[in-house]
Amino acid sequence: MGRTAEVHRQTKETDVGVRVDLDGAGKSSISTGVGFFDHMLDQLARHSLVDLDVKASGDLEIDPHHTVEDVGIALGQAIDQALGGKEGIRRYGSATVPMDEALVMTSVDISGRGLLEYLLEIPTEMIGELPSHLVSEFFTAFARNAKMTVHLRQLSGTNPHHIVEAAFKSFAQSLQQAISKSERVKGVPSTKGTL
Repeated sequence: MGRTAEVHRQTKETDVGVRVDLDGAGKSSISTGVGFFDHMLDQLARHSLVDLDVKASGDLEIDPHHTVEDVGIALGQAIDQALGGKEGIRRYGSATVPMDEALVMTSVDISGRGLLEYLLEIPTEMIGELPSHLVSEFFTAFARNAKMTVHLRQLSGTNPHHIVEAAFKSFAQSLQQAISKSERVKGVPSTKGTL
């Protein structure tokens, strides 16, 4: 049986639908109404090799906050569901990705404990239509709902687009490693027997 999941989250502020296939080819269909965020989610799919469909509508006339956060919640829940019992996964992943002058390192642990350590310094308030502080809101919502420990650390960079894109790409590469299966891993990769 495939490692897929669908999550629909509807509130008075947003309507979000997410579908993931962890064993995909990085195909994506993204529509959130926030162009730069769509671009980052496309990068996430492409570089994690997770097929990703995201359809979101929200109160963008106020600002993108609710939409970005709720996509993070729904995507985290979908990844968690698709992982099932987590048998045979590698659990850990780490990648350092350059984009021109920017260099960002991400490490993830599918730990069962949602936590984000976020050390990005984005020098502008906006990147296209996306307020830069919402990058941390997305990753916080994702980490909590995917029940993953995520460390994002900027090693260099001055261009806000490059910093954020390197972050999403390094996160994607780390996620791809952590969710991948190994024939050498028997059962759940924890001495506790559960994650």
